[in-house]
Amino acid sequence: EVGPTMVGDEHSDPGLMSFLGATKRNMLGNHFWEYYVNDAPRVVLNKLESCGYRVVSMTGVGQTLVWCLHKE
Repeated sequence: EVGPTMVGDEHSDPGLMSFLGATKRNMLGNHFWEYYVNDAPRVVLNKLESCGYRVVSMTGVGQTLVWCLHKE
């Protein structure tokens, strides 16, 4: 996979979003905000691992991949 990667929603930790280099945006037609980065998912997952997060599960929803992480 290549970027951009969605990394959070409007309720996400601003400090973590800053660490990931995420930008907050609102897509036309959506009633919510989301954070994204231009990095590929593997780059984002490596950054999150360095903060103590571990992948618990992963699934595909249509053409979207979703990872569930847990912080130790």
